[in-house]
Amino acid sequence: MSRIELKDINKYYGKNHVLKDINLVIEDGEFMTLLGPSGCGKTTTLRVIAGLEKPQEGYMYMGGKEVVNAPEKFYEDPGKRNLNLVFQSYALWPHMTVFDNVAFGLEVAKVPKTQIKEKVINALKRMRIEQFVDRYPSELSGGQQQRVAIARAIVSEPEVLLLDEPLSNLDAKLRIEMRSEIKRLHQELGTTIIYVTHDQTEALTMSTRIAIFFEGNLEQVAPPMELYQNPVSLRVADFVGNPKVNFIPGTVQMEKGIMKADSVLGHMEFGENLWTEEAPQSGKFEAILGVRPELVEISRNTIEGGIEAQVYSVMPAGSETTVYLQVGNERILAKQNGLKQYNPDENVWLKIDPDRINVFNKESGRLVKLAVMDTD
Repeated sequence: MSRIELKDINKYYGKNHVLKDINLVIEDGEFMTLLGPSGCGKTTTLRVIAGLEKPQEGYMYMGGKEVVNAPEKFYEDPGKRNLNLVFQSYALWPHMTVFDNVAFGLEVAKVPKTQIKEKVINALKRMRIEQFVDRYPSELSGGQQQRVAIARAIVSEPEVLLLDEPLSNLDAKLRIEMRSEIKRLHQELGTTIIYVTHDQTEALTMSTRIAIFFEGNLEQVAPPMELYQNPVSLRVADFVGNPKVNFIPGTVQMEKGIMKADSVLGHMEFGENLWTEEAPQSGKFEAILGVRPELVEISRNTIEGGIEAQVYSVMPAGSETTVYLQVGNERILAKQNGLKQYNPDENVWLKIDPDRINVFNKESGRLVKLAVMDTD
C-alpha cells in the first residue's frame, strides 16, 4: 500500500516560509500532479515526500506508516521509503550503456544477474527503447534519454514514482508523445505517481487529481475537469486553461433564494443549488463572471436573448479559431473548432449558457456560484 498523507506540513528556508500548513492525501495508485507557478512550493513538497527535505513542522505517513514526525525530529531515510525520483535533468551516467544505466540500482542492491537482465529488458520494453540497450546516452535524443531515466526509475518496481518536471527540456512534439507514454505507464503499472509541473496542459491531460499551489499554500485539490470547470478562486481560474478564461465584471444581488447578476452579458439569474459556501445569503456585492472561451457561441444571425457584439480580431490556427469580440467596454475571447472567418468590426450575436458560468466574489476572489459540470 502506498497511500501518502501529509499533515500540517510547514517548511522554512531561514525566514522564508515556503510550505504553509500543507494537508494532502494521495491515494494508492493515484496520478497526483502538483501544479503551480515557479516558486509556489510544489517541488519542495515533492522533496519532502522523497525525504530530500526535512519540514520543521508536521507529519507524513506512507501506507499507514509514520515516515515524518517533525516535533520529534524523526525522518525516515529516503532509501527506506520504496520510491524513485526522476529529475528534470536526465542524470544518466555518460560512460555507461543504456542497459548499465538502468541496471545500476539493481546491481547496488545485489539482485541476481539473471533477474537484473530480465527486469532491465522488461523496463526498456515498457518504455519502447529496448533496441537502444547497447547505446550510450550521447547517442540518444533527448526524448530517448528521458525514457531511459524513467526506465531506471521503474525497474526496481517502487511503490511510488516521483517525477519533477521531467518533460520541460523536450520540444513541444516530444512533450505530447511523452505525456502519452507516462499516462500509459501509469495505467499498466498501477504505481502511485506524483508529478510536478508548471504546465497546466500536462496536469489536465495526465492526472487523476491535481493539487494546485500558490505562494506555499495548497489552493485546491480536485480531478482535472472539476478544477477546470469549477476553480475555487480567481487565481486558479486564471492559471488553468488555454486560452485563458474571460473575466467579466458585474454586480450580484442575493434576493429571496435567487442570485441575480448584471453585466455586459445582460441580466442572469441562478438557482441556489449552484451556490457555494462562500456565497452570501443576502445583499449586493461586486462580482467577476468567469466564462471559458469555448462556451461563447457566435452567430451571424440574431439570437433571441443573445448578446450583440463586434468582431475585434480573428486568429485561425487550423484545428481551432480564436476570436476577440467587443461587447460594450469589455473584450471577450471565444474559441471555435475548425477554421472560421469573420471580418473586423462585423456585427455578430453571442450565446452563453448561464448555467456554465462561474461567479466569483470580487473582494474575496472566491467562487460563489458553480458551473454545471460537463458530463460528456
